[in-house]
Amino acid sequence: MTVRFAGLSLALMLFGSMMAAPRPQAQASAPDPVFFQSQVFPVFEAAKCSGCHTASGVASATRLHFPDKDATPAQIQAFGLSLSSLVDRADVSKSLLLAKPTNVIRHTGGLRIKPGSSEEQILTKWVASLASASDASLSAAMKSLVAGEGEAGPKQLVRRLTHSQYDNTVRDLLGDYSKPAERFPPEDYVDGFKNQLTGQGMPPLLVETYSTAAERLALNAFRIGDVNHLVPCKPSSFSDQKCRDAFVRGFGLRAFRRPLSEDEVKRYSAVFSEQARVSRRFLDGARVVVEAMLQSPNFLFHVEAGPDGRHADYEIASRLSYLLWNTMPDEALFEAAAKGGLATPAGRDVAARRMLQNVPKGRDALDQFFEEWLRFDRVVNAVKANRYQAFTPELALAMAEETRTLLHHLVWNDRNFMELLTADYSFLTSELAEVYGLPAPKDQFEMVKFPADSNRAGILGQGTFLASTAGPTDTSPTARGIFIRERLLCQHVPPPPPGVITTLPDPLVDGQKPKGRRQLMVEHVENPTCASCHRLMDPIGFGFEHFDAIGQYRPQEMIPVPGRRGGGGGGGRGGPPPIALEIDAQGEIAGIPNSNFTGAKQLGTILASSPVCQECVVRQMFRYSYGRLETASDENTIHQLYEQFKASGFKFKSLLVALVQSPEFLRQWNSPAGSARK
Repeated sequence: MTVRFAGLSLALMLFGSMMAAPRPQAQASAPDPVFFQSQVFPVFEAAKCSGCHTASGVASATRLHFPDKDATPAQIQAFGLSLSSLVDRADVSKSLLLAKPTNVIRHTGGLRIKPGSSEEQILTKWVASLASASDASLSAAMKSLVAGEGEAGPKQLVRRLTHSQYDNTVRDLLGDYSKPAERFPPEDYVDGFKNQLTGQGMPPLLVETYSTAAERLALNAFRIGDVNHLVPCKPSSFSDQKCRDAFVRGFGLRAFRRPLSEDEVKRYSAVFSEQARVSRRFLDGARVVVEAMLQSPNFLFHVEAGPDGRHADYEIASRLSYLLWNTMPDEALFEAAAKGGLATPAGRDVAARRMLQNVPKGRDALDQFFEEWLRFDRVVNAVKANRYQAFTPELALAMAEETRTLLHHLVWNDRNFMELLTADYSFLTSELAEVYGLPAPKDQFEMVKFPADSNRAGILGQGTFLASTAGPTDTSPTARGIFIRERLLCQHVPPPPPGVITTLPDPLVDGQKPKGRRQLMVEHVENPTCASCHRLMDPIGFGFEHFDAIGQYRPQEMIPVPGRRGGGGGGGRGGPPPIALEIDAQGEIAGIPNSNFTGAKQLGTILASSPVCQECVVRQMFRYSYGRLETASDENTIHQLYEQFKASGFKFKSLLVALVQSPEFLRQWNSPAGSARK
């Protein structure tokens, strides 16, 4: 029985199923849920159980999920009652709820509650009270707690254009390809992406750069006349009001992604006329309107419904466009919005499928998601030691392009997207082929089939992953394990405790046998402080130890000997040769059944067939699309998206179409405080 407290309705379903099964006779009284909230829950929190046992934790595949951080007291109390399914009524001491955190039954997270401690006594008391309660009393107590709690969705805050969206929008709005956002303050990665609401502040420096960019863009738009035909008419004079109003309405529609209100038309027309009167030039009036609109929250933020809350169809058009094209709507979308053609699922389906036929725009939009999800920046910015002479900036860019090309192939040729983990081919340059020990292709990024005995498959055999999750000189099983957990399984790995020393011991100690990386990292699983998390990461990363810090296959691990010039590459002059050690590339993914593997190729097969990994693809796209982490109220939506993705044979374009049909896609946004009416 699964205990996943993703929402109150799910908890009620849980108790319904519990009551359907026969149970030993028990007393009628229910446990005191306030005792759980005030005494037991703090024990779990102190033991940091909720760090892993959540929908996005490293133990997300287990049967126990803690409530969200913002859970109400009633939700916490209801969660405590739901734990009865982890209680053995016949023998309380064998209850998983008690035996796992005390490590009496092997716990992947190690010892969390010390046997014989006061914390164990509190937990034992709760387990005993759950074991003695009747199903009827538990169900009644649950219903009493959840009454009136509701399942309200998350509050949607207004979103700002990302830097890439800003550049794409001014390109399509003004015909300006200068990419001004490349000079904006850099965006930070928050929860895995750069477009998350919690990281989209408006610091003074960004406001200043918006102002500077708007002034420059407006000047360039009319520097040599109206070369991009922004003015829809030929003015008879600098004071032509009819042409002025046509420009304000037409440009305003495209800049704000919705029709302007009459008050807005009057306000911008007044600004236009004043400037045109002073300079006696019609285009100067147009220039100041462009400059003003580019600094408006209506341009910089997704507030397409407007200050009066109308124009919902335009809001849908804008959401479609920024999701599927990462830029403003085109004329066809504006026309569909004007006719009310996007309000129905059928209308959005038609629009989305039309947009996905525009491969260049769709590819560029998805590239932004893929680059952030798989952290291309880490390989492009990687620095390696002198021993890796082959790793040049050009090679790093080629590695990112190799991964990007594979993803393009899977998406736009409607292949099974999970092939990104199992593909027995890749798209190589001669430099990449040399690193991978393969014959050079005839053309750049040509498809190359791997030999049957190759150790590579999919993105886990590519340099983008292997080089970006290694240090300048050595591999990092921990970093590689974290990547799998967070990027491919959607499981958050808690940060290390403060003050932890992460430097590994010297592999060469006088009088002792040399140690390989796996042996040196034994401290991670022997030290209780480290073991709870490293057991969940390192065993995954060990499976990649046959690949060095730039992704070259190595049959043995080479330990450099001090005093020798040239590092640990073998041979050379000026000192003894490196010491060769055998590599143990066996690994496992704790929490996923039958997940023992040897090497990247086997791991890719396991992940590609794992529902946890398959659903994680959906979760990552959901997080990127809506700019936030999913909440308990989103779980049903995500499950439906996953089922549609799976039913399509894991076609990524089908997932995108399903996204625009989901209820979340139509959720209303809140305007930025005090700004939407400016």
